[in-house]
Amino acid sequence: MNSSLKGAVCGVTAAVAYGTNPLFSLNLYARGMDVESVLFYRFAIAALVLGAALLLSGHSLAVSRRQMATLVPAGLVFAISSQTLYQSFLYMDAGVACSILFIYPILVAVIMTLFFHERASLLTYGCIALATAGIAMLYQGDGSGALSTVGLLLVVASSLAYAVYIVGVDHSALRTVPSARMTFWVLASGAVLFFALTGFGLRLSPVGADAASVANVLGVALVPTIIPILFINIAIKNVGPTYSAIIGALEPVTALAIGAAVFGEHITGRIALGALMILVAVTLIVARPLLRRIPLRRRA
Repeated sequence: MNSSLKGAVCGVTAAVAYGTNPLFSLNLYARGMDVESVLFYRFAIAALVLGAALLLSGHSLAVSRRQMATLVPAGLVFAISSQTLYQSFLYMDAGVACSILFIYPILVAVIMTLFFHERASLLTYGCIALATAGIAMLYQGDGSGALSTVGLLLVVASSLAYAVYIVGVDHSALRTVPSARMTFWVLASGAVLFFALTGFGLRLSPVGADAASVANVLGVALVPTIIPILFINIAIKNVGPTYSAIIGALEPVTALAIGAAVFGEHITGRIALGALMILVAVTLIVARPLLRRIPLRRRA
């Protein structure tokens, strides 16, 4: 398998795996588990698995005090992004929530323009307008009523927190921390936060003894967490971050498909169009470096 094909396969695997978030979380909600408990198990198990894998492969988990002082806030911001997303599943269809979440590359562009003086192009403004129109289409719901305003605000807050996390990592001492090691500490920080939010374990929902409960808890920690982390790094090394991010458009598509097929979520033409508008806007934003390299033909 050549590097391009390997990168594409790994990128698709990462995107589809991340899109399975609703599959496990909604099943756990149905079994009586609250958001904080689900996320504690997700972060704690993922951190343990990743930490063990790093140690067994001879890698160190050590970071400097300066790096740790940045890692903990980064982990908390990442955890807030996860909590607001998972909380939004209680108010709106998970597939729609994941489609709106995908606006984070546009929010990254906005943050870079406002706070880091990156020059915004007409393409950026056009993509912001297109994504906003797509969200407006989704907000109209499936015809039986508009989406929950609380749910919409939660998922936008999740996307904004993730955008802040991405920018923060790229403009801090964390740029020098190996990605797997950084991810371990981010997950560990999130696990501590959610453990505290469950009353330091007093309100932690127990995992049922049945196989389905155990499978869903392990699934939420491994499939949409560990697998994307491992495979997206391989994809980035083989096809680059831009193509990997474009392939990431499969994340909300996967979530929409799971929502419809497994949980009976209703996808109307309006919802499909709104999701498509967001995907097109994000793809254009992410593909800007490629578009700049396309030579313009001279007119005869």
